Amino acid sequence: MRFSFLPPRGPSQSVVSPLRNPDRFQFDIFLSLMTVSVIILGDQVTKFYFSKILSIGESLPVIRNIVHMTLVHNTGIAFGMFKNQGIVFIIIPTIAVVLLTFNIYYYRDHHQLSRMYIVAFSLILGGTIGNLIDRIYLGYVIDFIDLKVWPVFNIADSAITVGAVILLWQCILSSAK
Repeated sequence: MRFSFLPPRGPSQSVVSPLRNPDRFQFDIFLSLMTVSVIILGDQVTKFYFSKILSIGESLPVIRNIVHMTLVHNTGIAFGMFKNQGIVFIIIPTIAVVLLTFNIYYYRDHHQLSRMYIVAFSLILGGTIGNLIDRIYLGYVIDFIDLKVWPVFNIADSAITVGAVILLWQCILSSAK
């Protein structure tokens, strides 16, 4: 089984340029910008809010023993791994932002490509930028969603995870065709 980010195309199927379909191009760019903006705004607002009402390590139960809001300063990457690597965690996300922006721009050219790819890349881009803002300005990422059976995370982490799951699902679907 071969995974691909592009759906299979036969000789009779062609790619429609956004120049021939400017409405699709404009909508895709709008969809991407809105998705990225909503993720960044939601992420930063919630981080600011929980930073103001909680002290580091303090936990506020939402559903006791299931969902808590617990303020954590994460100097590592996903789930606190590789702590205190400093500039590396600014350089790598910056490269990711460039690559994700390129992917969104590149894939908008493929008429048969599901908009789900654009949404997925935009979720990942928004989450990456949200956490990058924290790293640049604070030196750590603010995490606060605590499910008690999983490391504490935030809105940006959730967006990155959902985007990655959508990409994986789209790859599986396109490989099955």
